[in-house]
Amino acid sequence: MVRYLTIGKFAEESGYSEDAVRAKIKTGVWLEGIVWKKAPDGRVLIDTEGYGIWVEGKQVCALQRSAA
Repeated sequence: MVRYLTIGKFAEESGYSEDAVRAKIKTGVWLEGIVWKKAPDGRVLIDTEGYGIWVEGKQVCALQRSAA
């Protein structure tokens, strides 16, 4: 499995709509650098490892430390 997916590909694989993914990013439910990243070309990519940690309910402060 590829670690970083475009929003469209992630939506296909996860069952979340593209709008739901964008809403989670916009509202800060998914944090930049943990669940999503901006690629050098400006595209937003979903980090499947970070998403998995979010799903499992790990604490955000632990995620932020590991992303630093």
